[in-house]
Amino acid sequence: MNVYDANNSFEESLCNYTGSPYCVTVDNQSNALFLCLKYEGVEGKTISIPSHTYPSVPCSIIHAGGSVKFYKSNKKLTGEYRLEGTNTWDSALRFTKGMYRKGMFQCLSFTGPYKHLKLGKGGAILTDSHDAYLWFKRARFSGRREVSYHEDNLDMLGWNFYMMPEIAIKGLREMRQFYDMNGYAIHNEDLSLPYPDLSKFKIYTQ
Repeated sequence: MNVYDANNSFEESLCNYTGSPYCVTVDNQSNALFLCLKYEGVEGKTISIPSHTYPSVPCSIIHAGGSVKFYKSNKKLTGEYRLEGTNTWDSALRFTKGMYRKGMFQCLSFTGPYKHLKLGKGGAILTDSHDAYLWFKRARFSGRREVSYHEDNLDMLGWNFYMMPEIAIKGLREMRQFYDMNGYAIHNEDLSLPYPDLSKFKIYTQ
């Protein structure tokens, strides 16, 4: 076993449960959104999101080079929504069997006390693009390949968004709760949480 096995095994378990061909784990969902938006090239583009959502979503858009437009939404956010103008989804409140949407980047969250999969901290990207998968794997790991940096050909700029292996190990253990006694995946209802109206804060749209 090498130091990357835990993350790779956890990613495989997430693929099996969600129906996604590929999965890349990261340290939190905000960084998952950021990586997807960077990969899609949102620089100079306007991205529409609900007015009631978690504050890191507009932050991720702006840090990726885009601008934010809010559309009126309910105070309670349920399940997942698409960041309009992209193929990226905020799927923080959805985690269920077969949830993957073909051609999309769905960003999962395992952070906080309200998620179905509670790991304290963590996130993941679901995708069916092999090219995006390879880019995300390196982008989250300071541009590195999964070898010692003494042996790597360091030819890519990345970010330090790698999920700690001990969290991946916990994730593997906790995934058992999403299967019944016969080994069949179970369905989870979408979560619903109240969020502030971010459109009132000029910092996101100035």
